[in-house]
Amino acid sequence: MRIPHPIPYQGSKRRLAPAILAWSPPTVERIVEPFAGSAALSLAALATGQARSVALNDANAPLMALWDAIVHQPASLAEAYAEVWDGQHGREQAYFAAVRAEFNRTAQPQHLLFLLTRCVKAAVRYNAQGAFNQSADHRRRGTHPNTMRRQILDTARLLGNKTSLSAADYRDVLSTSTSHDLVYLDPPYQGVCGPRDQRYAQTISFADFVEALRWLNQREIAYLLSYDGRSGSKAFGQPLPSSLHLQRIELDAGPSAQATLLGRRVVTHEALYLSPALLRRREVVTYRSIM
Repeated sequence: MRIPHPIPYQGSKRRLAPAILAWSPPTVERIVEPFAGSAALSLAALATGQARSVALNDANAPLMALWDAIVHQPASLAEAYAEVWDGQHGREQAYFAAVRAEFNRTAQPQHLLFLLTRCVKAAVRYNAQGAFNQSADHRRRGTHPNTMRRQILDTARLLGNKTSLSAADYRDVLSTSTSHDLVYLDPPYQGVCGPRDQRYAQTISFADFVEALRWLNQREIAYLLSYDGRSGSKAFGQPLPSSLHLQRIELDAGPSAQATLLGRRVVTHEALYLSPALLRRREVVTYRSIM
C-alpha cells in the first residue's frame, strides 16, 4: 500500500512505521501524536485501518499551520507550492535564501513546505531568535509540483474528517488523552537538543518528560515511545527510570547516514518503549485470540 508522505522531515518514522505499529493493538479509536512532525505513524495507521482517527500536535506552530492547509485547503496549498517552486529556476541558491526570509516574515505554509523539500537533510533549524536558518541542499531543487500535488491530495483524502490539529505544549495534549487512545510519543532525542541547540521549536526537560510518562501510567493510558537508540556501540540519551516499567525494544533503522559518508558501515537501532497499559491491552488481545 502506498502511503502518502507530503512533509519531508528529519527523524520521520515513515520507514519504521510498520515495525512500530506491529506493537499496537489491532485497532484503536484514536492515535494521539503530541510531537507529530511528519505524522508518518498516524498516516500509516489510517491507511492500514489500524486507527479510526488521529490527533496531531506539534509545538512548531508554522508546521501545524502547514498541516492545517494540507487537511483543509489541499488544492490551494498545492497551487501555492507550485508557484513557489517554479520561481527558483535559474537562481536556485539566491532564491532559497529569499524564500527563507519571506517565511520568517510571514510563516506561510507553502514557503515552509518548499524549504523542507530543499533544505539540508529536510531538517528544521532555528536560530536564537526563533527564525528558520537551515541552509539549502544545492544538489536538489525540491519535490516536483506534480508529485507534491498527489502527495497533498492523497493525504487530505486520508486524513479527511478523521483528524484534529493543535499547536500546544505536549503536556496539554496528554491531558486530553483517554484510556481509549493510543499515544505515540516521538520527542526530540535527548543528546541532540537542549537550551543551547535551537534545532527544535520546543526543548524537552528530561525530568518533566519522565513525570508526564508517570502520569500516563497512573491514568492507565497506553502509549508507544520512540526516545533513544544507538549507532553501533554508541548509545544516545539518558536511560529512562526503571520505575516506569516500560518494555524496551530495538528496531533496526538501517545504516547510519553519517557513518556512510565517512566510508564506514554502522547500523543504527532506534529504541521503542511499550507502556504498562499497552502491555496489558496486548495480553488481553492475545488471550481473546486463543480462546
